[in-house]
Amino acid sequence: MRSRNGKRETRNWILAIFPPRIVLTNFHFLVSSFVVCLLTGCAAPGDPRPPQPIVPKPIADLAARQAGDGVALTFTLPRESVENDPLEQPPAVEIFRAILPAAAPAGKVKTELVYTIPSALVETYLQDGRFRFVDPVRPEQLSSAGAQFVYLVRTRAARWKASPDSNVVSLRVLAPHTPVRGLAATVTETAVELAWIPPSQLPAGATLAGYRVYRADRGPVSGPDTGPAPSPTAPQLLGPAASPSFRDSSIELGRSYLYQVSVVAQYEADSVESALSAPLEVTARDVFPPAPPANLVAVFVPATPQAAAHVELSWSISPEPDWAGYRVYRSEQPAAPGPRLNQELLLSPTFRDMSAVPGRQYAYRVTSVDRAGNESAPSASALVEVPAP
Repeated sequence: MRSRNGKRETRNWILAIFPPRIVLTNFHFLVSSFVVCLLTGCAAPGDPRPPQPIVPKPIADLAARQAGDGVALTFTLPRESVENDPLEQPPAVEIFRAILPAAAPAGKVKTELVYTIPSALVETYLQDGRFRFVDPVRPEQLSSAGAQFVYLVRTRAARWKASPDSNVVSLRVLAPHTPVRGLAATVTETAVELAWIPPSQLPAGATLAGYRVYRADRGPVSGPDTGPAPSPTAPQLLGPAASPSFRDSSIELGRSYLYQVSVVAQYEADSVESALSAPLEVTARDVFPPAPPANLVAVFVPATPQAAAHVELSWSISPEPDWAGYRVYRSEQPAAPGPRLNQELLLSPTFRDMSAVPGRQYAYRVTSVDRAGNESAPSASALVEVPAP
């Protein structure tokens, strides 16, 4: 049995290690920390709350049009969240659709999710900065009566929350004509002349409303110095055509183009465009020589103390926009062109022949050369006789 002296010694030993001031201070610290934790929720039980999801802004420019036996949807992808923060990568795209009978009453439409495009594949659907997706239509959904197709789109940057709904678009989808066949082209100096086979039969209940011509630019003609041809741009509408032909006068020689044509069928108040024809690549090469120089004059100039005797030539300036220079030819036979006198192209419409031999007659001709290397036909000849000394 321990004595009171033993208990007192034990208490004194504890107090020697932990003085009352330290014990009290530590007790106050623990109590204060516990109160702060209660007020701030630290060490509270339960799962941690997830971060606030990134929600893209809603799409506001969704558009839809029938493209052959499909519906082409186009819109601009959002680049910011609803809180105006930039998106780090393109969001995933979700496309919702409803199909209603042509005579369906107006009212709220329930759409269903039909397509999901992951973020990693979104850029493959971009054309000229806009997202483009074609929803194929099954043959049994195409008729002269038509059906109402309703679309809306959402985007998603986080799995647990999508963007608000886009604007809603609807259109009547009808049976289109088959694509155009027999597209051909002829290149002239100023235009590409297109022609194709007109349709022999239209879908039931439709009439021919005309054609639409599209063109994609492939860039400059490829060669050893230009490298391979770049990828073509997206087809752009050149214009309508009432007959199965079209003249594209907006070409630039030295470039390649891809042409496509569609048929427009008319159903009373509605029109539907067929799918585009197979693309026709046309290379507008500059193989057209410039016009020959005009008004060539040749004059013998006698010797002076300052210059030897020579033949002076002059002619009118070439009006060609792609003119590059002139070449001068001399012959002792009026019917033959003869050899060329200048190795480098002349940049002015004058030439001085210092090699003319006295006592001979010469016939001079001049040609014009363009930047593509095409040489014109020779000008009319100018005859001159060099006097004997």
